Amino acid sequence: MSFDALIEAIADPAARELARRGQVRSMARNTVFINEGDRSDSLFVILSGRVKVFVADADGREMVLDIHGPGDYVGEMALDGRPRAASVMTMEPTVCSVLTHDALREVITASPEVAMNLICTLIGRARVATEKVRDLALMDVYGRVARLLLSLAVEQPDGKLLVLERLTQQDIADRVGASRDMVSRIFKDLTIGGYITVVDRQITINRKPPARW
Repeated sequence: MSFDALIEAIADPAARELARRGQVRSMARNTVFINEGDRSDSLFVILSGRVKVFVADADGREMVLDIHGPGDYVGEMALDGRPRAASVMTMEPTVCSVLTHDALREVITASPEVAMNLICTLIGRARVATEKVRDLALMDVYGRVARLLLSLAVEQPDGKLLVLERLTQQDIADRVGASRDMVSRIFKDLTIGGYITVVDRQITINRKPPARW
């Protein structure tokens, strides 16, 4: 698919308009294109592929804050001119439309719809961040794992819930702020209890896990 076709395939009109104003850039898998602490000022509209937003400590331990795909954008917090609050890395080959700070300000000034879209996106992401802080403060690791699986699952015709993303236990650990060993123990218990089935990293929730373990 051509770059123009990728842009026109974006369903949201505001995101599509942002993409039209940028320069297309292709990136290989595992490319970190936004670094926490940098003062870069670009916004990236994802045309194809997937990226993860994460923070990391000096020992390389990561906490994944969010996952984004086609039609989403990252880097919008650069509008305030302060250093980046998180890093962003491609999870697969990815194509983005990249807007400079000046181009972003121009489209916001010219289009109230785009400005409102950015505001709503920021509010939504602030809500997600608040939920993560609440979960880390008030839920144990089991509760965070169960909540994550249920939030990602899609109901199937047979009534079971299927997690469409093929996640490793390390992927899940990174998203809930826990060790892989702890997630492995939880998965073992959920599997033995018949709550989940895992085949080739495809997680099926056979019945809703208990609120507490």
